[in-house]
Amino acid sequence: MKALWNNAVLAESGETVVVEGNHYFPADSVKREYFRDSNTHTICPWKGTASYYSIEVDGETNTDAAWYYPEPKPDAENIRNYIAFWRGVKVTE
Repeated sequence: MKALWNNAVLAESGETVVVEGNHYFPADSVKREYFRDSNTHTICPWKGTASYYSIEVDGETNTDAAWYYPEPKPDAENIRNYIAFWRGVKVTE
């Protein structure tokens, strides 16, 4: 699977985990040069508190376009150290 935005490959892995229709990519499969820490956090009742990254490619920013669970709840432990995408990031095979 690949995550693409603004003609850049943000992540690529054959080891994604699908949860609620979203592909979560292993943290070591993302290209960190495109990721910027965000102060945004949201809460999922069963996964825990999500943290976000904004994506920056060629001077354009996609705010809070990636998320992850640094301390997932027990039922979501399988996505610890995994990152998912939305907001126009295309995930394809």
